[in-house]
Order: sequence, then C-alpha cells, then structure tokens
Amino acid sequence: MKRTLVVDDNAINRKLAVALLKRRGWETEEADNGITALKRLAESAPFDSVLLDISMPEMDGEEVCRRIRASQAWAGLRVVAYTAHALESEKQRIMSAGFDGILVKPITAQDLNRALPD
Repeated sequence: MKRTLVVDDNAINRKLAVALLKRRGWETEEADNGITALKRLAESAPFDSVLLDISMPEMDGEEVCRRIRASQAWAGLRVVAYTAHALESEKQRIMSAGFDGILVKPITAQDLNRALPD
C-alpha cells in the first residue's frame, strides 16, 4: 500500500487530497505546516510521497523540499508541490527547489493520478 503525507495549512485542501488518495487505496497522514511535516517524516513509517503546499506559515514548502532533498534518509521520496501558484516563472522556481512535480489547486482525481502514479 502506498503512503502519502499531505501537507497544507488549509484543512479543506488537505481533506480533498486525502479523499482522492484514499479512493485510490492509498494510506495518508496529514500535517498543517512544514515543521510538523518534517517531524512526521522523521517519526512515522516511511512514505512513498509527499504532497506539499508551497505557501504556509512558519516554513514554506520550498524550504521543506530543500530539507527533504538534503537528507539521505529521504532519498527517493517523491515530492509534489500542491499549490495555487500557476505562473510559469513560479513553476520554474518551485521545480528548482527540488520538487518532482506540481499540482495546481484546485485539483482533480486525474491531476492527482498524473502527479502520483501507482
């Protein structure tokens, strides 16, 4: 069973992503900020992927992604930006932070399937 950590400071956005992932049979955990996300990654059973909001208080998604990429413990973890930032210049900046893909809000099941294939 695939496991995904869904990180977003907006509860509705988390619930939508979790519902779509569970419909696919994936196990999920949630975090409402970047600091909590890093703690969950360190303390929980291994995840296959992280769906990571970009704009969050305390620590933004780009910084969380950079820290994930800097850790050997999380090598191979698929990290997908989950964001409303859709301008081409923003997408380039986001991808340069180390993300594997970008999901633009609001998401659909098809978008999620493309970003997080089985």
